[in-house]
Amino acid sequence: MTLIRCTWAIGADTALGLPAYETLGAAGADLRANLPDGSVTIEPTARALISTGLHMEIPHGFEVQIRPRSGLALKHGITLPNSPGTIDADYRGVVGVIVLNAGSDPFEVTHGMRIAQMVVAPVLQAKFELVDELGRTDRASGGFGSTGVN
Repeated sequence: MTLIRCTWAIGADTALGLPAYETLGAAGADLRANLPDGSVTIEPTARALISTGLHMEIPHGFEVQIRPRSGLALKHGITLPNSPGTIDADYRGVVGVIVLNAGSDPFEVTHGMRIAQMVVAPVLQAKFELVDELGRTDRASGGFGSTGVN
């Protein structure tokens, strides 16, 4: 098991607790909105940066991926526009979640609401090399839609 050390931002509500896995088989730990000064309403097509109130120390060789919660997406059209977002191991600032309202009604993010989930994942760094030619494949430069619809 990987240990993620956390501290609270100044003014954050520490009673909300740390990210938590809601079920034994959950891959993502839920993150909560830390809005002790009140809620945030996000209008349709608008986005907002929602604080979790947490700073994290992620071990070298890992990242934290921030992903939408499927229930909020289905019921309200709430998603994360840069999903999955990445928190790098060397970042020590407050973790914020960019929330987008793709629904048709205003959405109120309230203090303590589970707004996203985080997945801890290993990271491999590559070495990049400039070459004169790449190896050939059957697909070659075929891009979007080049493999068909079915």
